[in-house]
Amino acid sequence: MAPHLLLVLRILFFLTGVSYAQSVSTVSHVSVKQGGSITIPCLYDQRYRNNVKYWCRGYNWLSCSTVVRTDHPKTSGKTSISDDINQRVFTVTMTSLSPSDSDYYWCIVERKSKGDDGVRLQISVTPGTPELYVDQQQMTEVVGGSVTVLCCYSSQGNRGRWCKIGGSCVAVGHSGALDGTFVKLVQEESRTTNGYVLMVTMSGLMMENTGWYWCEKGDIQMPVHITVNQPTTTQSTTTISPSVTNRDNVVTNENTDEKHQSLLEVLFIPLSLLVVLIAVTLVTLKLLRKHKDKKAKDQPPNTTVQPADPENDITYSTVSHTRGTAKQDLNPERHGDLYSTVIPMQHRTAQRAAEPDGGLQHSGPTPEIQ
Repeated sequence: MAPHLLLVLRILFFLTGVSYAQSVSTVSHVSVKQGGSITIPCLYDQRYRNNVKYWCRGYNWLSCSTVVRTDHPKTSGKTSISDDINQRVFTVTMTSLSPSDSDYYWCIVERKSKGDDGVRLQISVTPGTPELYVDQQQMTEVVGGSVTVLCCYSSQGNRGRWCKIGGSCVAVGHSGALDGTFVKLVQEESRTTNGYVLMVTMSGLMMENTGWYWCEKGDIQMPVHITVNQPTTTQSTTTISPSVTNRDNVVTNENTDEKHQSLLEVLFIPLSLLVVLIAVTLVTLKLLRKHKDKKAKDQPPNTTVQPADPENDITYSTVSHTRGTAKQDLNPERHGDLYSTVIPMQHRTAQRAAEPDGGLQHSGPTPEIQ
């Protein structure tokens, strides 16, 4: 009965104009917050590079209405379309979403000679927190670097996965490789909400890793585009990690911590040398002061004897007498008095300066010549 069923399906695809070849792939279901935006990647086969692609709204292929096309119109209201023939992906971006935008949509490749080829997906717009979301859908890194994506979801439920569009997947709790790049998934409970966070880290990036990926939780996916560039002379290899603002502060950015640690290590050396220099200077000053105080303490007191001024000890005497005959009567009552005047040096010096004849003074009566 299986061959008959396959034949029936082929007839239905032919009548509806839809190819069953599955040469176009995309996500199956995305959840978006009201007022937000979403970009949907549609991967197609190499042979469709030059074909026209379009975005159609509606559950059924026959009844869906075309919204935008890669030829015309490329923009219609809140929806726009672009085609990257090198990556073989055309993307559709919808902005300022409202609950009325919730519906089924189609990624379709137009084929003139055959039935068009396409795939259907569902977009759900919710006024509350989406079931699965990321802070950034577009991320950029350089060759050899690493990138971390935080996929947030409201309930634990099924195990999460990280997949490359049109490629393989890596599940939570496992480490693997996608296109030769190491991928690690860690699931943690949020510290600020009742939800969970799936932290996806891709390290050792290569140019071949440029492309569309998605987080998957149950039947819901959230696409993320990663661009890998060649490093320039002025560009350093750093890890770009989205910040989970107002929703979860659950994971510390390991690469940011390493950067801060490196900065602290660089500053630690000069600061340590400065502290050592200050300490050595203080100890040196203290030792010099102590040595100076000890030297002053050991020095004997000043016992210098000032040389005596001989003039200060000179005593001048003026002797006056009366010259008599050979025989002098020593009786003082008869021949008068004998005087001796003692003048200290300092007074004598002042007296000399005051006398006009150079300081010579005669005391008593002028001696008489007998």
